[in-house]
Amino acid sequence: MKAMKSAASMKNARLRFKDVSVVIDHLESWNQQDDHTLFSKINMDHIGMSGHSFGAVTTQAVSGQSGLGSLMNFRDDRIKAAVAMSPSTPRGRNAKRAFKDVNIPWLLMTGTEDLSVIGNADLKSRLAVFPALPEDDKYEVVLFEAEHSAFSDRALPGDKLKRNPNHHKAILALSTAFWDAYLKNYDAAESWLQGDGTVSILEKKDRWQTK
Repeated sequence: MKAMKSAASMKNARLRFKDVSVVIDHLESWNQQDDHTLFSKINMDHIGMSGHSFGAVTTQAVSGQSGLGSLMNFRDDRIKAAVAMSPSTPRGRNAKRAFKDVNIPWLLMTGTEDLSVIGNADLKSRLAVFPALPEDDKYEVVLFEAEHSAFSDRALPGDKLKRNPNHHKAILALSTAFWDAYLKNYDAAESWLQGDGTVSILEKKDRWQTK
């Protein structure tokens, strides 16, 4: 745990943010090399970014968040949509200012018990992101009694609640519909997200918001 907390540093954050654009640069290059396995197999106009926890911090930084303090701007405009699992507001920063320039579709996923011992992001921080986002193609699901591990394949040390199998079903259904809507341009998927379709996969105490 000590090593993990040490790894969640601003130095590593900067390295992670830069990694994303480096990966996209390489994909772009390989896509154009006729002797590469990936030659002409990637649609570079439809790139999505997603991550959980520290991965969500990374996702936010490269897909529109500002207010990163002394850090440079890491936004990569080649990213066309993003999913942040266990999002958070930048520590000590105004949420409205941090997210005012997010102009691509975002899907936020969290839970009512989504706490992390690394980084100490609390539920208040997670829930402050959605209200601060600009209008148009923004979504949030808050899964009832979902802990931080709900977005992984196994429980984490310190979990207190029994895992709910429907959480994974909802995460898969919502994220798939989101990618279908904003990377594949499927109108039916977008209508499902913005209509009553999500009721069929969410439980009564889960919360779904769109704007």
